[in-house]
Amino acid sequence: MNQDNIDIQEVLQEKEQKKKDEKYNAYVKNHTPKKSWCLNLLKAYAIGGFICVVGQALSNAYMSLGMEKETAGLYTTLSLIFLSVLFTGLNLYQKLANFAGAGTIVPITGFANSVAAPAIEFKEEGWVFGVGCKIFTIAGPVILYGVFCSWVLGVIYWFGTIL
Repeated sequence: MNQDNIDIQEVLQEKEQKKKDEKYNAYVKNHTPKKSWCLNLLKAYAIGGFICVVGQALSNAYMSLGMEKETAGLYTTLSLIFLSVLFTGLNLYQKLANFAGAGTIVPITGFANSVAAPAIEFKEEGWVFGVGCKIFTIAGPVILYGVFCSWVLGVIYWFGTIL
């Protein structure tokens, strides 16, 4: 009989847990904002395109000052990184990202934001344990796997040239 009581208690606990899970899922469904994927796509495209247009305008401006195309490209890259870090520090980049979603992940500005945001967030912990340790929290794996993949592809290329 004791075993029967234990089995009944387990069944009742499972039913109670299922009810809790159903209530929680219903709560989440009711309180999760509903977004249109089409509208999100348009916003991401528009903001990502705008960032690229700003980059092209900077490049054109630098070339109009007499710089060669390659030098203008380097200055454009530096300018976009500076603007991204500045907007991250002013908390504007996050607002733009909330509006545009993936449109703000244009490689240069998105990467600069991913480096600057953790550094700003953890600055209260100090320069070494806050900024120094947390600055590459998001960007670190990207750098690591990028370098590793480059190395693997370089080895494959090298073996291809030997054969």
